[in-house]
Amino acid sequence: MQLARVIGTVVATVKSPGLEGIRLLIVQPLDGHRQPTGSAVVAADAVHMAGPGELVYVVAAREAAQALPEPFVPVDHAVVGIVDAVEPVGGRGRR
Repeated sequence: MQLARVIGTVVATVKSPGLEGIRLLIVQPLDGHRQPTGSAVVAADAVHMAGPGELVYVVAAREAAQALPEPFVPVDHAVVGIVDAVEPVGGRGRR
């Protein structure tokens, strides 16, 4: 799993079968200090409620497709949770 920030949405008028009704989000992966790392990616919204600006966690590869209602869809990343708070081991973190 990887922490990421939702930075936008994708509008697709035609989708692969099995992806109808699934929102596509642009997410920016974050490092351990919640700073951007690498390139932004498109992720399917498996939680059905992530929005721009939210801190989320994503999975990649085969696990991404498994997180969706139809497990054999062509996705590389999926949002599988919305993060409420991050707390480092041994202390309280930023919210």
